[in-house]
Amino acid sequence: MSDVAIPAAAAPVAARRENRRRGGIRWLHLLMAPLALLWMSPLIWIVLTSLKTKAEVFDPNAGLFPAVFQFGNYPATLTVAPFDTYLINSIIVTGSILASQLVTITLAAYAFARLEFPLKKLLFSLFLLQVMFPIYATFLTNFVTVRELGLINSLPAMIVPFVASGYGTFMLRQSFRQVPSDLSDAARLDGCGHLATLWHVYLPLVKPTLIAFGIISVVTHWNDYMWPLLVTNSDGVRTLPIGLGLLAKADSGADWTRLMAGTMIVVSPLLLFFVIFQRRFVDSFMHTGVK
Repeated sequence: MSDVAIPAAAAPVAARRENRRRGGIRWLHLLMAPLALLWMSPLIWIVLTSLKTKAEVFDPNAGLFPAVFQFGNYPATLTVAPFDTYLINSIIVTGSILASQLVTITLAAYAFARLEFPLKKLLFSLFLLQVMFPIYATFLTNFVTVRELGLINSLPAMIVPFVASGYGTFMLRQSFRQVPSDLSDAARLDGCGHLATLWHVYLPLVKPTLIAFGIISVVTHWNDYMWPLLVTNSDGVRTLPIGLGLLAKADSGADWTRLMAGTMIVVSPLLLFFVIFQRRFVDSFMHTGVK
């Protein structure tokens, strides 16, 4: 009888806890909804402005919504500059940087985390200096190096300076150090070398860290404007942010409707990518590291 009575007595308690939990979630949603709307307000304004006429943008009597949605602003924007070429270049540059960084930071982080070699601490300190200096402070030396290599006005000019990342190396090194050494010892007993141990033991355990860094890298270099502007001077090798800048520098002044339409063209691939994989993105940042 006691075995039956205990669950029966505990049921109301469990139900009250569940109700409190659901009530807390509802209150949290009520608190977060205004913040979400505040965060989305610039994006909403951009979308609505891209669908207005030029007159409505500067008309103080015009409302927030356009009188007639001007969907033709988007194809008109695509005729101003070769955005298809810019899109392909952005994909090539961002993808190449990400692929090269994942290789270099993985090998460097493994070496700093698990190998012993002379001047290890000094070299790692030099890596950290890259994180401490603002990226604009390195533009001059990077430009001189790229020019000496004969890469000016080419896609490699936008890729080569970023094939390594001090921040990514530090981030991944910390994750590698959390992996129990017993796992790598067991892999060596099975005959695995360093590369096999890295591939089969370490990388599966630090996958959330790699995804989190990948997100940071893609967003950073997809939206990069200053460096591509410095090292390119022709439409054939320019990226999307450069094309967007051309819309803002028209001879007759910025065409705000087309500029906002171009902005949506630039950010929409990242927004679509995030919407599709948002759960994976959130999990990566929430669970970065090894449990």
